Amino acid sequence: MTVTRGEGVAIYWPELIEGTLVKRYKRFMADVKLRNHHMVTAHCPNSGSMRGCSGPGKKVYLSRQNRPKRRLKYTWEMIDMGTSLVGVNTLIPNRLVKKAIQAGVIEGLAGYEDLRTEVPYGTHSRVDILLQRDQELCYVEVKNCTLVENATAFFPDAVTTRGLRHLMELQEELKKGHRAVMFYLTQRMDAECFAPADHIDPAYGKELRRALENGVEIIAYDVVVDLEKIQLNRSLPLKL
Repeated sequence: MTVTRGEGVAIYWPELIEGTLVKRYKRFMADVKLRNHHMVTAHCPNSGSMRGCSGPGKKVYLSRQNRPKRRLKYTWEMIDMGTSLVGVNTLIPNRLVKKAIQAGVIEGLAGYEDLRTEVPYGTHSRVDILLQRDQELCYVEVKNCTLVENATAFFPDAVTTRGLRHLMELQEELKKGHRAVMFYLTQRMDAECFAPADHIDPAYGKELRRALENGVEIIAYDVVVDLEKIQLNRSLPLKL
């Protein structure tokens, strides 16, 4: 498989604050002990299970927002898993993929004249990115991957009815003559390939393979991530 690199496309972190994860709870909250021993509660911008990436005692990095109306001033951005820093903010993949498409560095998604985000489609859904060139439409769903086991990046990290619905809705767009793409972005550096997490959600894996057979395209990338930035790196081989 040809490895396509997305060098030069990056998102720079705000000033990061180091701490130690005490616990994650209610999905969107995390208690963190800062280096000065102060305890803070940070917003966890990740609705997934974060399997393998939310263990107490791990080093984490937060950003701080001072907007008056914001209840939690801190946002959990990354966790240090030893083999790699891991981005946990699920807003990052959409922003990074959008920037990469606009820069023309993702093979197959370059050359579109128009790019829109969060466009309604299907049944009560919004596609992450909608590309248009003349009358051609390309629907792109972006998924965040943080689970890596034995050098394989997996999605999902928990049973996902929403993700399953997206696969079905993309196949409906194919029937209308449009392109449909699933884009899996692994926010860490220790994966060698991507695979559906059949051991976690076998229904999702089965539907992903059916979607591929029906014409849905699958793209997987990893990143280079450090305390300065997160940068699109290379396409990952698919293990289907």
